[in-house]
Amino acid sequence: MATLESIQARIAKLQAQAAVAASAKSTAALEKIRDLMHKHSVSVADIEAFVGKRRGRKPGQAASAQPGASAPKYLDPKTGATWTGHGRAPQWIANAKDRNKFLVTGASATGGGTTKPKAGNYPRGPQPALYQDPKSGATWSGRGRAPAWIASAKDRSRFLIAKP
Repeated sequence: MATLESIQARIAKLQAQAAVAASAKSTAALEKIRDLMHKHSVSVADIEAFVGKRRGRKPGQAASAQPGASAPKYLDPKTGATWTGHGRAPQWIANAKDRNKFLVTGASATGGGTTKPKAGNYPRGPQPALYQDPKSGATWSGRGRAPAWIASAKDRSRFLIAKP
């Protein structure tokens, strides 16, 4: 049976052999690199300049400033974790009834301010009346199918409600 000392001696001998083998491999690799550099007229300065470049980005552009990256909208006060409001909600906010208490300072509940709807998109829900029938007092917002009292009119301007 081998003793602890003999096993440790064998381990030390094998580690020394591994170090010699690794040194020989690295020496061969360095010689190959040097030959390639000489063959292609590349200097160490050229390599440093190439590696130092941040390829694909403009100088001074941070990795988080990529197009499509969103700023965090919600913050967990306990852990400091953030969420942009896109995708599946994390556990710390998923069951919250009122997410306003997790809003990051400067963010609003509507997503950062008022935005105009795109052309063709109209707000949903009841709209203010634009037209009124002088006889019956019925009103129409101008959206949807026109009521009978205005549908046949050639000039709808006489039904317009005066704006204050």
